[in-house]
Amino acid sequence: MNKNYYAVLMAGGVGSRFWPISTSSYPKQFHDMLGTGDTLIQKTFKRLNKFVPTENILILTNESYNDLVLEQLPMVKQDQVVLEPAMRNTAPCILYAALKIQKMNPDGVMIVAPSDHWIEDEEAFAEDVTTCFKKCEEEEVLCTLGIKPSFPNTGFGYIEFDKNSGAGLKKVNQFREKPDYETAKEFLAQGNFLWNAGIFMWSVKTIVNAFKNYQPKQFELFEAGNSCYNTVDEKEFIKENYPKAENISIDYAILENSKSIYVLPATFDWNDLGTWGSLYDKLDKDESQNAVVNSKVISDEASGNMIRSPKGKVVVVDGLKDYIIVDKEEVLLIYPKAKEQDIKKVLAKVKDTFGDTYA
Repeated sequence: MNKNYYAVLMAGGVGSRFWPISTSSYPKQFHDMLGTGDTLIQKTFKRLNKFVPTENILILTNESYNDLVLEQLPMVKQDQVVLEPAMRNTAPCILYAALKIQKMNPDGVMIVAPSDHWIEDEEAFAEDVTTCFKKCEEEEVLCTLGIKPSFPNTGFGYIEFDKNSGAGLKKVNQFREKPDYETAKEFLAQGNFLWNAGIFMWSVKTIVNAFKNYQPKQFELFEAGNSCYNTVDEKEFIKENYPKAENISIDYAILENSKSIYVLPATFDWNDLGTWGSLYDKLDKDESQNAVVNSKVISDEASGNMIRSPKGKVVVVDGLKDYIIVDKEEVLLIYPKAKEQDIKKVLAKVKDTFGDTYA
């Protein structure tokens, strides 16, 4: 296993569209959403650990999830858990992690990956990442993995690549915002657009230099703590300075500015597991096309439903089609799959009406 390979696992999100299972105190990455026996963060860690040494995997998360990380990943030491004292989007935490890794190993190359995605062929994933790592070791470039679109999805950002690129890694022309349906159809028709999966690879030297060039204030803020990183003084420095960081994504901060970005079309099946509907798509179905997690189900004239309950609970469904049915202790959600994007609004309404207890 290559000692220069590092991974930064992003595990700070709340996953509010998976309410009521995912809550602010116990978000979706710490749940076994697929009913496999592993939580999403455990699956992601094992996937990365196939080619990145255990001690080289950092977990980026919110301070409030520290105990959950250590409980679910007992092989990880406390100093591998990089804690954000304030929510500041992806750019500040990636720079922070990159500076920590650079101090450990100036020759390091790193992958930044979400902790809650579904990937079928893990060997193909490892091969794709390794291909990008090699490119990053040889040249001062930023790499990302793009997903071949299977339909005009309006929920993802897109990556437009140079049509003249050959096989393998392709030069990125630009990153495009989440489109409307007609624009998404145009993207697919053009043939040189990929879904942006939010999986990035680069050498620590390249990404730190990119921040120095494109985000000088952010760079100066974090560079000032270089003598503290990986020491007992780090926590105090971060506590004081991290909240001063600009709230900005890596896409806006770096990727939209850099002219040296390459994308590799992924050779594996991928799903961002962002909603109950996307989870439904990846689960096995019964003869009525119901996807069931944990429950014992009896259904009559009920089809296309996503059903989840506490383990072993009997659920009887009659006459419902294409619904999300989630039973969790003090909350029962019965909601149309077609309106799944509105679950965030439902959650806000529950908070307003009943307080934060159920959120």
